[in-house]
Amino acid sequence: MGFDYDLFIIGAGPGGIAAARRAAEYGARVAISERDQVGGTCVVHGCIPEKLMVYAASFSHVFEDADEYGWGKVHRRVSWDRFMAAKDRAIEHLSQLHIQHLQEAGVELIYGNTKFLDASTLDIEGRKVTADKILIAVGGEAIKPDVPGIEYAITSRQMFELKRQPEHIAIIGSDQIAMKFAGSMNGLISKVILVVPEDCGLPGRDEDLRTAVQESMTKNGIQIFCNTKVKKIERVRDSLRLSLSGDNQDTITVDTVLCVIGRVPNLSGLDLEKAGVAVNRGAIAVDEYSYTNKANIYAVGDCTNRPHWTPVAIASGRAFADTVFGKQPRTVSFECIPSAVSSQPEAATVGLTEAEAREKFGEAVCCYSQRFQPLFDSIAEPEQKTLIKLVVDRNTDRVLGAHMVGEYAAEIIQCLGLAIRTGATKKDFDATIGIHPSAAEEFFTLR
Repeated sequence: MGFDYDLFIIGAGPGGIAAARRAAEYGARVAISERDQVGGTCVVHGCIPEKLMVYAASFSHVFEDADEYGWGKVHRRVSWDRFMAAKDRAIEHLSQLHIQHLQEAGVELIYGNTKFLDASTLDIEGRKVTADKILIAVGGEAIKPDVPGIEYAITSRQMFELKRQPEHIAIIGSDQIAMKFAGSMNGLISKVILVVPEDCGLPGRDEDLRTAVQESMTKNGIQIFCNTKVKKIERVRDSLRLSLSGDNQDTITVDTVLCVIGRVPNLSGLDLEKAGVAVNRGAIAVDEYSYTNKANIYAVGDCTNRPHWTPVAIASGRAFADTVFGKQPRTVSFECIPSAVSSQPEAATVGLTEAEAREKFGEAVCCYSQRFQPLFDSIAEPEQKTLIKLVVDRNTDRVLGAHMVGEYAAEIIQCLGLAIRTGATKKDFDATIGIHPSAAEEFFTLR
C-alpha cells in the first residue's frame, strides 16, 4: 500500500527534531506533529528556561561581591516581569529556529494532538494520515505525590508561567531540578524552604558532591528539611500551609509550593493499545536500536526506559535515522554520560560515584579529592569552597569517575568526560599541564 509519509514523528522535542532532520537528509518524506510549542520540554518548559533563571539568579551573588572588587554597592532586586518577558522572547526565538530548520530540511510540521488508529494510521485532530514508519518522541510529564491538597502545588512548567515572584516558596523534592530551583529562587531573593524526603539532596550522586552542595545551599540561606515529607497542604487565605512528617514535623506557611519529585513518560492520549505497542513499567519498551515490539514503530527520549537527558534523546533520534533510513545500523552507549546540577554552587559529574565504584571494584578503588578556595574569593567574601574528586581503579590506574562542585563545573566535567570515556588513567591526569590560574588545573595536581 502507498503511505502518506515514509516517517511520521509524534513529538517535536529534541529527539523528534533530530530524527526528522536526519531522516530527511536521507531522502525520506517526513512529517512531525506537536501539540505544544516546537522544541519540547527542554526548550520550552525545562532545561533552557531553568538555566536562564540560574543566570538571572547568579547576579545577586556577583552584586554581593561588587563592593570588594571596587564597584560599590549594587541594587539587588530583580524585576520578575522583565526577566519573564526576556525568557519568553529567548524561548520563542529558539522555537522559531527549530521550525526554520525543519522547514529547510523539507519536514512537514503539523500541530495537534496525535493518536494511533492502528499500527500505520494516525489521527491528528480529525485528520487521518498513514506512515510506513512511526517514531514516538512525546517526552515526559511531571508528577505529584498523592497527598491532600496537592492541587495547590505547581510543577516546574507552571513555575515559568507565574505572574508574580514568590516571596516565600516551599520546594518539594531532592533531584537536580529541585536543587536548581531552590538555588535560583534563593538567588532571586525569595525565601526558600526545601523539603527533602532523603537524608540529603541529590540521591544517587557521589556522597561528597551531595554533601558539598547541600552545605553551600544552607550557607547561602536556604532552609533544608531532610528526611521529611509533606503530609497535607491547606489553603489559608492567600497562603498555603504545609503539615510535615518525618524528622521535621512542623507546620510551615508559604505563598507558593513547587513540586519537583520526578517525571514519567507522557503516554496519555496516544492510544498505544490500538497499535499494539508494548509498555513496560509506564515506559515504551525499546531495544538498543529504538525498535518497539511492532516492526514499524520506534521510540526515543523520555517516553522510553532510557536515561532522561536531552542529549540522550538527540543521540538516539539520530542513531534511529542512521539505522532505518541511512542503512548504517548503530546504537548509542548510555555509559559515562556527563550530567550537571545547575545549583548554586554548580555541580557536575561523569562516570561512577565512589559508592558505585566500590560495589564494582571493591578495595581496588582509590579516591583523590580536594576542597579549595576559588581565586575569585581571594578578594570577595568567601561563600563556599570548590570540591573536585577523582575515583580511580588502583589495579588499572583508570579513572572511573570525576565529580566537581564549584564555578564552571559543568564545562570542566563535560571535557573530562571525553578523557574518562576513552580510558584515561590517573597517570595521564598527572602528566597533563593545566591552565593557570583555573579551577580545572586542580584535577591534574591531585595527590
